[in-house]
Amino acid sequence: MSTLRAIADKVRAGGRVDADEASLLYHEAPTTLLGELADGIRRRRHPATVVTYIIDRNVNYTNVCVARCAFCAFYRHVGSNEGYVLGFDEIFAKIDETMSVGGEQLLLQGGHNPDLPIAWYEDLFRAIKQRYPAFRLHALSPPEVLHISRLSKVPVPEVIARLIAAGLDSIPGGGAEILVDRARKLMNCYSKASADEWLDVMRHAHRAGLRTTATMMYGSVETTGERLEHMLRLRELQDETGGFTAFIAWSYQPEHTELEGVEATGVEYLRTLATARIVLDNFVNLQSSWVTQGGKVGQLSLAFGANDMGSVMIEENVVRAAGASYCMDEVEIVENIENAGFIPRRRNMHYDILGEPMFRLQQIPRRFGLDVARADGDTHVPGELANYAARSRAAKVARSAAASPAAPAR
Repeated sequence: MSTLRAIADKVRAGGRVDADEASLLYHEAPTTLLGELADGIRRRRHPATVVTYIIDRNVNYTNVCVARCAFCAFYRHVGSNEGYVLGFDEIFAKIDETMSVGGEQLLLQGGHNPDLPIAWYEDLFRAIKQRYPAFRLHALSPPEVLHISRLSKVPVPEVIARLIAAGLDSIPGGGAEILVDRARKLMNCYSKASADEWLDVMRHAHRAGLRTTATMMYGSVETTGERLEHMLRLRELQDETGGFTAFIAWSYQPEHTELEGVEATGVEYLRTLATARIVLDNFVNLQSSWVTQGGKVGQLSLAFGANDMGSVMIEENVVRAAGASYCMDEVEIVENIENAGFIPRRRNMHYDILGEPMFRLQQIPRRFGLDVARADGDTHVPGELANYAARSRAAKVARSAAASPAAPAR
């Protein structure tokens, strides 16, 4: 059996660890050793001491969802008076604001809303591209693509092809949670996408020419062995397709969720991140999850394998619903990068370098809080929803009531 010293020497020499070696490292290596090994890999991959980040906006177009994942505090039931669908004009306004601070991409994700057919997504994407031809759409996680496929009775490859034709540029890695079905069943997310189904959507996306990210939400019900299995399954698909641009791990946020529990520590995050850098030897980029860990642990992650600080998000709804409320604007992200001894550079989703920090090129107001999808109390229904047939009983009743003439006053 390999010893820690032998495995460490193998990693330093650029060798690939197997499942048993990864397990020994994760469970027995001192945190300092894990950090040293991960940092060595990062230095070999990224010798120029550049740390990247992206300016984009995380827009959740609807919170209505039939998946009902036990770890999610964001979703609302069909028919809930707290449910919403953003109108096209609302999304345009968010794009305008994103572009005004140097952003060129929308991270667009949402709930599995039964009243949004594939035509709604196609019409939205086309409208965005017509209005903002150069703006990028990093949109729809694999479970959303699968939901659209099931709803429309259209195979996943055809759904992806239609969305690409409408303007889809890349797919985010959300909805992966843990890619082991035992854990997915306990989290009540197996029905939205099994591990194989999540991976298969990404396989089809890569074959269609799209680049995607990959994620892992750890610290809920999975074992540490299942975390490693998740990484190894991603590594296997990356060997096959080469389509992943980056890996992002974040800790489960238990507040306000059905699953409840206790959040993993910052040390556990750093050990998980470092192990991912070692195991995922075919992933060029690893993002820091400052959104769940905070700025200082996010900064420390640059010594544990991360080479990217993720997004100047502008807006965030899902993690905040579960209790996390960290915020860093571009100025603070850049300060964290520079104070750690690195050179900050803006990038796009494909990790092409775009230039120096935008706030040093033009005047941009500071931001000390993340925006939300909609202001509290705003319950208006977008007019364009009338263009698509309602499927849920709640939507049919609501639209019927809206179409009926008002009763005469007495």
